[in-house]
Amino acid sequence: MLDDEVVEARAVLQHPAAQLWHVIGSPELYPRFIPEISWCEVLEPAERGRGPRCLVRVCPRRSVVTTQQVDALVYRPGELVVWCGVDDNRKWLSLELRPLDENRTELVVQMRMPGLDPQYSGLVSPAAVKNGLKNAAKRIDRHLAGKPMRPEDLGQDVKSTTLGTVNTLVRAGVVSAGHPARMARQLSAVSRWGATVAGGYVGAAIRAPHDPALQDERTGRTFTEVDERTNRLANALAAKDIRAEDRVAVLCRNHNNMVETLIACGKLGADVVLLNTGLSASAIIEVVNEHKPVAVLADDEFADLIEQVPGDFLRLSTWAESDRGFPTVDELIQGASDRARKPTERPGRLVVLTSGTTGRPKGARRPTPKGPSTAAALLSRIPLRNGDGILVAAPLFHAWGLAGVQIAMALRSPLSLIRKFDPELALQTLAERRCAALFAVPIMLQRILDLPGRVRGKYDLSHLRIVASSGSALSGAFVNEFMDAFGDKLYNLYGSTEVSWASIADPTDLRAAPTTAGRCPPGTRVAILDRQSRPVPPGAAGQIFVGNEMLFEGYTDGGSLPRVHELMATGDVGYLDADNRLFVSGRADEMIISGGENVFPRPVEEALLALPEVHDAAVLGVHDQEYGQRLAAYVVLRKGARLDAEDIRSHIHQKLARFAVPRDVFFVSTLPHNSTGKIVKRVLTNDAWASSWENQF
Repeated sequence: MLDDEVVEARAVLQHPAAQLWHVIGSPELYPRFIPEISWCEVLEPAERGRGPRCLVRVCPRRSVVTTQQVDALVYRPGELVVWCGVDDNRKWLSLELRPLDENRTELVVQMRMPGLDPQYSGLVSPAAVKNGLKNAAKRIDRHLAGKPMRPEDLGQDVKSTTLGTVNTLVRAGVVSAGHPARMARQLSAVSRWGATVAGGYVGAAIRAPHDPALQDERTGRTFTEVDERTNRLANALAAKDIRAEDRVAVLCRNHNNMVETLIACGKLGADVVLLNTGLSASAIIEVVNEHKPVAVLADDEFADLIEQVPGDFLRLSTWAESDRGFPTVDELIQGASDRARKPTERPGRLVVLTSGTTGRPKGARRPTPKGPSTAAALLSRIPLRNGDGILVAAPLFHAWGLAGVQIAMALRSPLSLIRKFDPELALQTLAERRCAALFAVPIMLQRILDLPGRVRGKYDLSHLRIVASSGSALSGAFVNEFMDAFGDKLYNLYGSTEVSWASIADPTDLRAAPTTAGRCPPGTRVAILDRQSRPVPPGAAGQIFVGNEMLFEGYTDGGSLPRVHELMATGDVGYLDADNRLFVSGRADEMIISGGENVFPRPVEEALLALPEVHDAAVLGVHDQEYGQRLAAYVVLRKGARLDAEDIRSHIHQKLARFAVPRDVFFVSTLPHNSTGKIVKRVLTNDAWASSWENQF
């Protein structure tokens, strides 16, 4: 393209100009219709006499992302907008609407991009512009008409194939050359035990008997030692009359005995109920009464709590700290036979409790992985390799912590555990054990980022390639700050206890669009559906439904989640952009209607967390006599920072629509997070917690 050349393209859309302006005049919507524009943030809204100023990220290829500020140099609502680069006004893009009749409008696109980097030349060629406009016009037409995209118009179909699974497993080293006899025995063990935690560690002990398997603050163990100890523990529990399909409750922090308990119960065929260490005594009693375990295995830290639970069940200690604790699993192991056990007819299951952020925790029955495709799905998006040291800081009672254990098992990788999370201890562990990966929840990563630079700089993290996060949303501001500090190593998995995973954002996705939940791994499908379970139009928000082979089997109380065909509801609302990235707008039950407008708290929280003075923020709907509902914001300021309620409202008004501005702003010293980092919003309106507010405006 020559420096003085202007590329022009035209398309006729089947809507009047006034309707089209809702898209053309809203730059934040462009990524939903133009795949090359991955992100657009309005820095200054349009005002009388001038158009908006925006921060735009352009991503013509997955490996290339550029960021620039643009101004609407010409802004005539309903008619014309001309975007111009703030740093280079020779580059501009004009979007003009020319009415043809009452129902048709011609969209005229003109573009001039002199001095463009050669890697972008294909993006602005006449053919590329015309083809891009044709596709964008198709999406906009169907969006405004309320029609879903046709299957042939949709992007990638993320299917799992046998060849793709094998390629992923070979690339990760899960499948690799080895001693023929050991490989045969390993395959035999996996076929007999299935893709369970017990089967994985049995197979790893055959394939890599002397390799390190587990390491916590007290001890390190090889795969053979883990196999022998879990045989003994399983035999000891069987001698205590624990049988296949019995339930065993576990209340542990992250340590070797916790993992070995899961393996031993798997070898017995017993179901394990994973209790959240942050639960109150009354909640523990409620869960135990509901699930009726024959045994409760708990760290001594929780001995007093377990002693309060009524019931005739075996009580054992998993982490001995005093002589007053219950009999320990180590004592059982020392006195038991190491005879290998045979697989039970029905594999033992894991029951994970939901987070309980909107009500009491419920037990969710996790399915047994169907085979190697389960590991391949995660490894296709998170490039771990055989033997990579993995530190799992996420709680093992949480689905994400369990995923870390299962991935380490499949890769025959040394698994490092720290019983109580401390940000500096996590960095020290990563450095000393030369770990390649960290599995954590967002609040842990925030605490690491909050460490002074001199503290972070003490530790050699050159081996760390992957920081994998899940459990709650990452703000765009945090994503940018973390990757600027630690490099492009951040991976974010969106999912839930019930659906396992839905999508994974890799560093390229997060650089392109910091708030994205990413893309589906192979074997997973995401659909955005309306209230009648129909696909929504392109770019529209709706309920997020997920299909994969790891959908949960139902709650232990008999309940489940809505399903449509082979898809399950996540309870969230979101949308897909034009490049098939998923974005989560918020929980469906958090949406409020204020003055007739649908409003989600999450975009407001994102805008608040982008303020350098704000450390943490939560927004929720409250009753309003005039508007039905309104938003209330709870804000934690950084140390030494100063803001007042009007500063908050003014900032939100700059970023979002008028009805998203919170009427109430509360400055508080802290927010109530659960053990996986989610803010427990129902607590915010509790009178006892409210008494801790420092200021109210």
